[in-house]
Amino acid sequence: MLTNRAKYAIKALLHLARHRGEGPVQAGLIAKAEQIPPKFLELILLQLRNHGIIRSKVGKGGGHEMAREPADINLLTVVRAIDGPVAPLPCLSVTAYARCDDCEDEKSCGARHLFRGVHDAALEVMSRTTLADAVKVKGKGR
Repeated sequence: MLTNRAKYAIKALLHLARHRGEGPVQAGLIAKAEQIPPKFLELILLQLRNHGIIRSKVGKGGGHEMAREPADINLLTVVRAIDGPVAPLPCLSVTAYARCDDCEDEKSCGARHLFRGVHDAALEVMSRTTLADAVKVKGKGR
């Protein structure tokens, strides 16, 4: 399940993508427009900046803007930057693999087999869906 933190990160990034080229956008404006708690948004923006997804400018005319083109940022990158591993089971994780404590044999594990297809499909969709795709769907308005 997507956390609120990841959902808010995506909403903030979509806001920045829609306003790309207009200069930095203040966090308060993003919070108000996207109905995100301002203090929570500040923490999210810091994470996004630390992962190189956005850049921030302080002082007069400051704010936040995309560090890369929206077409170059996929949803999987954003979710991993905010939430970490996206696998429903640790033994399916691409970035943080760990054997399940209660598993004797991964090859015959029913839970692993059931979730592998779901996980692979979700990874495929999130990796090919970019912020630019999402902006096109939503359009310029709210």
